[in-house]
Amino acid sequence: MSVNVYDLANELERGIRSLPEYQDVAKAKEEIAKDSQAKALWDEFTQVQDRVQGLLQSGQMPSQEDQETMQALGQKIEGNATLKVYFDAQQRLSVYMTDIERIIFKPLHDLVK
Repeated sequence: MSVNVYDLANELERGIRSLPEYQDVAKAKEEIAKDSQAKALWDEFTQVQDRVQGLLQSGQMPSQEDQETMQALGQKIEGNATLKVYFDAQQRLSVYMTDIERIIFKPLHDLVK
């Protein structure tokens, strides 16, 4: 019997969206949009994060200034209740995503052993 992997993938997507952890992240993201201070800090964080990731992907190391900026932003985020809720929810969701990724990629890992 043949299995349609696309149907399974779509079912997995729906399953992920129905997880309470996913819904917690979605709700927390909506709360960020309502909080101007959290939104400004979020925008700054994502801008710096994108710059740092771009450097890393091109084989460059972030400058000391970039590292200090990320550290300072991390401290500000920890002090912002709205963003802290979001990142805590993201962390809980990432446990599922890591497990799912491991399961999905196991057949590919088996091929290279």
